Amino acid sequence: MIENGASNEATDTADPYAAVLRPVRSGNTFEETVEKVLQLIRLGLVPVGDRLPPERELADRLQISRVTLREALKVLQDAGVLEVRRGRYGGAFVLAPAPTPAAASGGAALRRRAEQLGDRLEDTLLFRQVLELGAAELCAARRPQGVEAERLQLLLAETGAASLEEYRRLDTRLHLAIAELSGSASVAAQYAAVRATVNELLDCIPLLTPNLQHSQRQHEELIDAILAGDQTRARVAMREHLAGTAALLRGFLS
Repeated sequence: MIENGASNEATDTADPYAAVLRPVRSGNTFEETVEKVLQLIRLGLVPVGDRLPPERELADRLQISRVTLREALKVLQDAGVLEVRRGRYGGAFVLAPAPTPAAASGGAALRRRAEQLGDRLEDTLLFRQVLELGAAELCAARRPQGVEAERLQLLLAETGAASLEEYRRLDTRLHLAIAELSGSASVAAQYAAVRATVNELLDCIPLLTPNLQHSQRQHEELIDAILAGDQTRARVAMREHLAGTAALLRGFLS
């Protein structure tokens, strides 16, 4: 039987961040770092006005570089969630309880839409994953040649050169092309439908430059695998790519 004093001591010395601050996977370090910091705030583990654990501790526990951590903190500062103060008593302080950008902008209609879509988040992400993993594998199995290969390469180049304002539209075109080149009209039609919902979700979170740069590198790996006819590599590349987007959506909307 555990004495009351022993039980209280165990509770008092327990690590309050243990459930959240676990090592991130190597594929989407920036996106998962943003997600985990938002989880700390949303769960109330770091209340409004309090300071996040020191950078060194966060980086060590998440097993990421300080550069990646600072990128994540910077975008959350830009979103109005954190204030990063320098100096002896500095650090990253929580300004707001992890609002969606829709809420921060004061747009009541967009805020309500974010809440409605958030209820469907996991179902939408799961359905998207099923469709896109299959589409990538089927597309690689067909190994597009000639005009089809040129189409993918052109769309890839366009996403690489896209402005922030144009990126999401061009990203949609690239993913839709992969679905269309899977050889299944039904897969393409279902993907078009689920992507419309995904884009509504994405409209409720900020465009983060580090995420878009990372996404483009993942696009390059994905298209390279498809054009090489490597089904396994295409499926793995698509899974990793989708995981990054899912981490950000869960972080901001869950």
